[in-house]
Amino acid sequence: MGIFEDFSQFLETRLEEFLRNNPHLELQALEEKLREQEEEAIRLIADLRLREKQLEAEILATAQEIQRWHIRIDKAKKAQRFDLSKPAEEREAALLRQGNQLWGQMELLKTRIQQTGELQKQIQLRKQEVKVAEAQAASAEQQRQTSAWNARYQSTFSNSSDPLEQTFSAGKPTQN
Repeated sequence: MGIFEDFSQFLETRLEEFLRNNPHLELQALEEKLREQEEEAIRLIADLRLREKQLEAEILATAQEIQRWHIRIDKAKKAQRFDLSKPAEEREAALLRQGNQLWGQMELLKTRIQQTGELQKQIQLRKQEVKVAEAQAASAEQQRQTSAWNARYQSTFSNSSDPLEQTFSAGKPTQN
């Protein structure tokens, strides 16, 4: 197993080296990763909002059920049917507990939606930073290439074997 680990480590090292030598590729890889994270955040928000709607429907249904049992309790008490009012009160209490649990789930869900939205905003900011860094890297690369070209150009024309250059350097203009 050691040879595979060594080979894997070697490849990781070479990849890191390659990316350091080609920062624009590293920035592109980072931008792609951020894009995937943003898409995942968007999907998560959509899923959470769907679950939020489902919970709202469950809470509403539970509230209606509580209201229905509350009316039954009142009717049973007015009819002095304590054999019915006591179990109805227990049912109403169970529904209230269920409603409170659903409400708690809803609050947690809203917090998660908010946190995921903030995360998405942070990812978007990071993507903008990466784009700025890409532009700066591209500009630096262009300047480097321009400087290298200028250096080659100047060395070509400042070659001392050029007779015209030698004539001007010696201070003897040619006469025609």
